[in-house]
Amino acid sequence: MERRLGRVIDLPAPMPGQFGPAHTVVPIISPENYALSDPFILLMDDRIDGKPVAGPHPHAGFETVTLMVKGGLVHDSGKLAERDVQWMTAGSGVIHGEGLDGGIAQARVLQLWLTLPKAQRWAPPSYQDIPYAELPVRREPGVEVRLYSGSSGPVRSPTKNYVPVTFAEFLLEPGASIQQDLPRSYNGFFYVLDGEITVGPDARALRPGQVGWLDRPEGPGDSSLRIAGAGTTRARVLLYAGQPQREPLVSWGPFIGDTQADIMRVMNEYRSGRYGPPPPR
Repeated sequence: MERRLGRVIDLPAPMPGQFGPAHTVVPIISPENYALSDPFILLMDDRIDGKPVAGPHPHAGFETVTLMVKGGLVHDSGKLAERDVQWMTAGSGVIHGEGLDGGIAQARVLQLWLTLPKAQRWAPPSYQDIPYAELPVRREPGVEVRLYSGSSGPVRSPTKNYVPVTFAEFLLEPGASIQQDLPRSYNGFFYVLDGEITVGPDARALRPGQVGWLDRPEGPGDSSLRIAGAGTTRARVLLYAGQPQREPLVSWGPFIGDTQADIMRVMNEYRSGRYGPPPPR
């Protein structure tokens, strides 16, 4: 079964962020739309030009998947270079510190909030640093696929997931195309960073400034996606796709829970000083 884009959303222009005048942000996914975006809670496209005003902050009840689109990031135990990813399980609670490498710089960061299965909502904190240079690569004529998580064709990523997720970067020359298999049950979307692509049997176009959500077919089994480069320059596009958990959640600031009582509990735990940094890998 071949899938297509069910929704294409035009995103707003960058707006002022919460970390001072150097910070602007494009909201791609918001928690209030979780019924449509499950298992993805939030995705922000953060742009920084100068020195942001930020510091260590808590998280609990979910995972963060942080991609350095441009620039570098210093975090709790090291650095993320351009195109690297940190996959952090906040779980039972962490205090997470991060800042720009070099202090004053230009940077672009995509941070995804990913739900945890109800049974693992309060899993022990941990993280995985995923260097771009070490990603598994699938190559087809005019196409390269680099896997942060999941699989593409015969290529598999070693990233460990609580929620099954395929997270991949596609580099496509104009006119080149590739088939990407996904379980039919996966919910997912494309986010174009450079160039233009078309998706599906109807070749629906997608460009920067848009997010393209896959349709939601019913039934078990696998599905296939056709992605093609369009326009006159090489396209760079991200695919995020994962298994919906179909469990309600409650969000408040940096905390996710199953109930309002969970939120009150984790807030009290944070205020009591129980949280610490993520443990080493």
